[in-house]
Amino acid sequence: MATGFRIRDIAIDPPLALAPMEGVTDLTFRRLVRQIGGCGLTVTEFIPAAQLVNGVPKFHRMADFDDDESPIAIQIYGRDPEVLAIAAKIAQDKGAHIVDLNMGCPSKRVCRNSGGSGLMREPELVLKIVRAMRAAVDVPFTVKMRAGWDRSSINAPELAYMCQEEGVEAVTVHWRTRQELYGGVRDWGPVREVVERVRIPVMANGDVVDLASAREALRETGADGLMIGRGAIRNPWLFHQIDCYLRGVEPRPVGLDEKERVLLGYYDNIRPLFRTENGALGRMKKIARYFTEGLDGGGALRTALFHSQTVDEAYDRAREYFEQQRELQRRSSPEVAASG
Repeated sequence: MATGFRIRDIAIDPPLALAPMEGVTDLTFRRLVRQIGGCGLTVTEFIPAAQLVNGVPKFHRMADFDDDESPIAIQIYGRDPEVLAIAAKIAQDKGAHIVDLNMGCPSKRVCRNSGGSGLMREPELVLKIVRAMRAAVDVPFTVKMRAGWDRSSINAPELAYMCQEEGVEAVTVHWRTRQELYGGVRDWGPVREVVERVRIPVMANGDVVDLASAREALRETGADGLMIGRGAIRNPWLFHQIDCYLRGVEPRPVGLDEKERVLLGYYDNIRPLFRTENGALGRMKKIARYFTEGLDGGGALRTALFHSQTVDEAYDRAREYFEQQRELQRRSSPEVAASG
């Protein structure tokens, strides 16, 4: 496939986007992914439109981004067309290159008020929202959605076409329905149907966690690009690795020293952002839940971090883990074995 695509005049190159994730894709995590490389678009955490309109400082901070973070999409959610339109204008005024509507979040808190993927049950309301938001902003406007509310109501192709006709300039489609939450059997069919139905760019989303699943998603859907969520927490180098595959070059190796640098560097950067030690420790444990998957001995490290009572203890457990792994490598290397 081509190494990039455009949302109006904005190049998404590489054709890989970091998905919005609550409590994860804050400015610090987005910086980490950008520093590693390979990500063509970053998206903020999803922000409640009403809180943005009401000027709540916490949610305005969630919309902050670096001057050199480009392109950046600010994603908002809600169900009131007027409020969403005002929030979209606020996002544009903050400098967002793209404004994105969340129709994909499956959380009970968001769906309880028919925000996120709850909107997929109300196409007429979606039409009103899209028209209001499109009229409110001049920057590119995009939508992220799921395949449908449940398997008996797969309506992403129809909703994506409707959005296109109302001026939406790209869509991201997750293969899961809202009712499947984070389970279900992978089915790229609805995403492929969207690709075949619309003329605007489509990004495929859902369980892209390694190079094999990235290749499968692109092959099975014909999408213009990929949006990657939890796979990026487990492996922040995934964007670089997929980008290298698309360009036909070898990715740089990722050793223990690099993994330690990234994990502890992230911890260093988030620590001062929290008012309490428990807040910082909670975020450290949240990231560890994913980052440790696939590491040799990752389960033991995850357990040690989860049982840490202080930030300093979590640092010590992580350092001990990487040193132990380096020692195991030294013992198992041919050179060490020969000299023994």
